[in-house]
Amino acid sequence: MCGIFGFYFYDVRHSHQEILNTLVDGLRRLEYRGYDSAGVSVDWPVQAEGELAPTARPVVIKAKGKVDDLVKLVSEEVKSFTFDAKACVKAHAGIAHTRWATHGPPCARNSHPHVSSPNHEFVVVHNGTITNFRALKEFLMKEGEVFESDTDTEVIPKLCKFLYSRLPEPIPFPQLVCEVVKQLEGAYALLIKSSVYPGELVACRRGSPLILGMKYGIQATATPRTPRSPNTPLTPKLSGTSTHGPQFFDNAAPAGQPNQPFGLELFLASEASAVVEHTKQVIYLEDNDIVHMAKGEYTVFNWSDVDSPSVEVRRTIQTLTMEVSQIMKGGYTHFMEKEIFEQAETIAQTMQGRVKITPLSPMKYAVPGIDPYLMPRVRMGGLVDHVSTIRRSRRLMFIACGTSYHAAMACRQTVEELTEIPVVLELASDLLDRRCPIFRDDTCVFVSQSGETADTFRALEYAKACGALCVGVTNTVGSAIARNTHCGIHINAGAEIGVASTKAYTSQIVAITMMSLVLSEDAISKRQRRDEIIDSLCNLPDLVRRTLKLNDQIKQLAADLKDEQSCLMFGRGRNYATAMEAALKVKEVSYMHSEGINAGEMKHGPLALVDDKLPIVVVSTMDTMHSKMAGVIQQLMARNGRLIVIANEEDDEMVDIVNGKYPIVQVPRVDDALQPVVNIIPLQLLSYHLTCLRGYNVDQPRNLAKSVTVTEE
Repeated sequence: MCGIFGFYFYDVRHSHQEILNTLVDGLRRLEYRGYDSAGVSVDWPVQAEGELAPTARPVVIKAKGKVDDLVKLVSEEVKSFTFDAKACVKAHAGIAHTRWATHGPPCARNSHPHVSSPNHEFVVVHNGTITNFRALKEFLMKEGEVFESDTDTEVIPKLCKFLYSRLPEPIPFPQLVCEVVKQLEGAYALLIKSSVYPGELVACRRGSPLILGMKYGIQATATPRTPRSPNTPLTPKLSGTSTHGPQFFDNAAPAGQPNQPFGLELFLASEASAVVEHTKQVIYLEDNDIVHMAKGEYTVFNWSDVDSPSVEVRRTIQTLTMEVSQIMKGGYTHFMEKEIFEQAETIAQTMQGRVKITPLSPMKYAVPGIDPYLMPRVRMGGLVDHVSTIRRSRRLMFIACGTSYHAAMACRQTVEELTEIPVVLELASDLLDRRCPIFRDDTCVFVSQSGETADTFRALEYAKACGALCVGVTNTVGSAIARNTHCGIHINAGAEIGVASTKAYTSQIVAITMMSLVLSEDAISKRQRRDEIIDSLCNLPDLVRRTLKLNDQIKQLAADLKDEQSCLMFGRGRNYATAMEAALKVKEVSYMHSEGINAGEMKHGPLALVDDKLPIVVVSTMDTMHSKMAGVIQQLMARNGRLIVIANEEDDEMVDIVNGKYPIVQVPRVDDALQPVVNIIPLQLLSYHLTCLRGYNVDQPRNLAKSVTVTEE
């Protein structure tokens, strides 16, 4: 939810054109998170009445709607420039934001950045929720402050101004921000700039993601660049040359500018996807970190460690493994389509380096004193130090939200079968609402694609306080859940841009299945079953490719359903999760009401809905529930239900039952533990094509955000 992007540079020549284009490009990279308005703040030379010359002061422009609407508004503002927009500046701090409404309706007045007053002494962009903003707002109003918006964020710049105005003497900018954030309760990631601290920028975070990317040794030139030797610092790729969206200006460099010395560029963002095209060297900021950028340097403080930000703390610089190509559509019409068709490769990436492809040969792998058949075929380095502890657990608690919860549900039976440890599934928000008892001999597994899901992270903090061993399953290296769990698994599915999760879901199932294989290595009685699952894992990418060839058939089904207002999804056993996930996909992107139902509960109410008009998708592949699902289909047919059946390719019995009366989608057969991976793919395609045919934005469904980083108050 929401997106922050900041751009600071020093001793580097960029025009105002390039600054604005860089900020807008950053916002475009964050559009997939979900938003309803956008805004930007840069320093423009403004000549106030009575001044002899213009001074650079923060100017704020914001608009309801998409980033394109902001571009149009800024283009109008540019016409009022009283200076050369192409003239270069050597230092600057700009901030930008996409807002997902939590306090107050979507409108320009509630959009970020927010300011302390019309003079813009302090300008703030904020992700998260300030839970004590009402008390702060009442206090500030009594002190004479006038509020313009309905948001919780506006208290922050006004509190900055209030504290600054009462200082007996000026204090450093980060120290002022430290005093401000100590008054805030809730979650936040903040970027703050100020006209009273010109040329400086401060960032801080607590409970909401924020990363800092750095790029040293920049040399910008006004003349065409020539090839450089490998030992020479890299020349920057000016962000204004991006072609993935309209820009404010053309990017012709002003003539006659000399070469400049090396400098520094810093990029701040909610997600790595907004930074990777500029640099791969990043710091993942931790809770209560404050970053101060001034005079070509940045310093990280942590106000929870010291009384004031006077002692620098060290944060590890990490290298992003993400490539720019991962955040581009690569020839596909939509990100969701691209990510559905990437699943064969992403599943292989999840297994890469962790699964031995072929069964072991006793002769080839013979080691004196070791039974070669006991040599592990699955290794997970992130769990190796904690496997024995997990095996001794009283129970395994899988805690997640949304699609990640469905992935855990799809794997529950496999984990119980292989480990013989009871498995409990918990929705993170419900666990927190109930304050569910958690014990020291429990193992809690937190599943989250982003690793920043607010409810899941709060549940993690609760479980750690209870003394449980905490395991993370995430797709994001350096995320809050990845950093705060005792051990875990990165699913390595690559950047997922579409709001509706597809490839992360299937990779999560594969990762959790591999975890259950690792935990059952010591059980000789499970050896044959484990080998069956591992062999199926090795074949899974090819079977996924075969399943994707059903695209044309699914598109025709979607055309038949596009005018419907509701549908039901029936599944049982492992495929109850498939029904739940398919229903979620249909409702979140196509806006068609859809409900996932456990077929075992059909007679306890849902059967009343069956008629010849309501579409019903039934997942009936050849697993242990096959005979029961065959009975369900016959009962639905007896009531003249309008069915669509998902079955296996060689399931002649199901073909005979349907007897040509209803559409049947036949998918490849794989081991029961992995059949949900194959089964969900035609249903992902169904939700995608339904959305396109109904004329909606498949990558940015209304009211939804990719990463839910705020919780209910």
